[in-house]
Amino acid sequence: MDHGLPDDSTVNTALALAVRAPSVHNVQPWRWRVGARSIHLYLDPARTPTGTDPDQRDLVLSCGAALHHLRIAFAALGWSAVVHRLPNPADPNHLAAIELVRHRPTSLDAALSATISRRQTDRRHYSSWPIPHGYLGLVTERAATLGAIVTQAGDRPREVLVETMRTAAARHADDPEYRFELVNRSGRHSSDDGVPTRNACRARPRDELSAREFAAPASADGAHEPDYAELLVISTSADNRLSRLRAGEAISAVLLTATNIGLATCLLTEPLELADLRRRVRHEVLDDIAQPQAILRVGWLPTSALSLPMTPRRSVADVLDPFESAAAG
Repeated sequence: MDHGLPDDSTVNTALALAVRAPSVHNVQPWRWRVGARSIHLYLDPARTPTGTDPDQRDLVLSCGAALHHLRIAFAALGWSAVVHRLPNPADPNHLAAIELVRHRPTSLDAALSATISRRQTDRRHYSSWPIPHGYLGLVTERAATLGAIVTQAGDRPREVLVETMRTAAARHADDPEYRFELVNRSGRHSSDDGVPTRNACRARPRDELSAREFAAPASADGAHEPDYAELLVISTSADNRLSRLRAGEAISAVLLTATNIGLATCLLTEPLELADLRRRVRHEVLDDIAQPQAILRVGWLPTSALSLPMTPRRSVADVLDPFESAAAG
């Protein structure tokens, strides 16, 4: 980048943290371009899992999470990101243009940036320890600053979410394209994307919450107790591409905040990938006042739980394109 802007080492460090963002099936659907004075985020349509995400809803959420990860990483490195979302109406895959200005890092910037490398999708059962209301209030507040709403599912809303998860799992079990896609994106021992066998848990018939049936799961997580996870629904007022991008940013903020507190998290989108189930969640859980974008399991792991291996990521070099448009840089 030009003199006065971050050097290449700083940019690469920030991008290396950005690509730690969660993504559907860990497909990592982002492309980055570094211009003379800006960084640009693109959705990579070639990585669309068509059986799971035909309208690219989950892909845009994933890219939004990567965008927020990037902002947090740069903030800790001394740069504030000014984000222009969907800057090119002629190219809907151009999701963001990011300009950078000098910034004095705060202790929160440093803490959240450090959390990026520790955050994991943990599909195991969570313990019965209650989550203090102040913790849930904090994640709600941070999502709200990014234009999203966090709703804690009470008794009846939780029943609805459980029912929609089970229905989605049953339908997908009868969908050959979906099942092939899931097997193709999981169970690998050495790969830079997908869900490795070591990070997948075997579903059990008595589980309250249905989980995706990833290939060759390592174990049933050793839990014999019920899963006491709280369920949070992350929603937005609208349901267009911009709203989904902002929801992805809010998801990142919630995940990093929860991880920094010490909570375990697991992002769920399977029931929201089916239009009728998404409508049901909107109607019965959100009272028709918001559009559901993701469901989050959150809770405390048992003290005996071992750390999981980190899921793989593609290198920065693999997701970085040469910048061709001088006018946009």
